[in-house]
Amino acid sequence: MHNLHTTVGAIHGMQVFASAFLAILFLQSGIDKVVDRRGNLEWLKGHFAKSPLAGFVPALVTIITLLELVAGALSAVGCLLIFLRRDSTFAFYGAIASAFAILALFFGQRMAKDYPGAATLVPYFLLALAAIYLLAM
Repeated sequence: MHNLHTTVGAIHGMQVFASAFLAILFLQSGIDKVVDRRGNLEWLKGHFAKSPLAGFVPALVTIITLLELVAGALSAVGCLLIFLRRDSTFAFYGAIASAFAILALFFGQRMAKDYPGAATLVPYFLLALAAIYLLAM
């Protein structure tokens, strides 16, 4: 591991932390959607009841679950590979998948006219963008 008190070491640490954060965020969310699919579907059907997406909720939940699991898995494997090998390739693609998943969630929140909910996604999206930049180094 690099000396963290250098630019290279700090970037390495930031890569590990950003990919770990995205892994935790998306694995927890994706696994929750698998374990409690029925509960998530019921809540989301109500959430999207008055939106143009109302008839597509089951398919959209499946898609977002897959996106979240892919983003989380790539980020988790990437975090380990950064730490062990200094290879950020998997984490980079995890950050790309994370940004895409957040955009999909943001789109859904906006379509449901849940503007406060959409606003809560902005910091996560900014983190994903920063992670893409850091992991491209």
